[in-house]
Amino acid sequence: MDLLRSIMIAAKGLKAQSGRMRVISENIANADSTGNTPGANPYRRQVPTFESEYDRALGAQVVTLGHAQFDKSDFLSRYEPGHPAADAKGYVKYPNVNMMIETMDIREAQRSYEAGLNVIKAARGIIQSTIGILRG
Repeated sequence: MDLLRSIMIAAKGLKAQSGRMRVISENIANADSTGNTPGANPYRRQVPTFESEYDRALGAQVVTLGHAQFDKSDFLSRYEPGHPAADAKGYVKYPNVNMMIETMDIREAQRSYEAGLNVIKAARGIIQSTIGILRG
């Protein structure tokens, strides 16, 4: 029974990391989005958060994806006077998305996801071996 519980706890972690990758993917997809009108604010980078909660069915603390927080850092400005979203001075606001940070964040999320998968694979292998011994 503890192995099945381990699988369920790992699955909760997989779900959280999957949500994290979704938020990061949204950031990457909107990295070049600008406002629709002159001087309008563009897409604002989101930062995924995690929460710990007690799962009564499992009898354990599990991690869940919390609400995404908005990154409060300044937008980037580029001088592009011909752009439809340019303000009166010719500057266009671009999202505060740094592709280097997003790349590293998604790699970390991917590695955490893979670690959770390895836990599930190992627990499954132990269960299968135990069944094989019992059939023996």
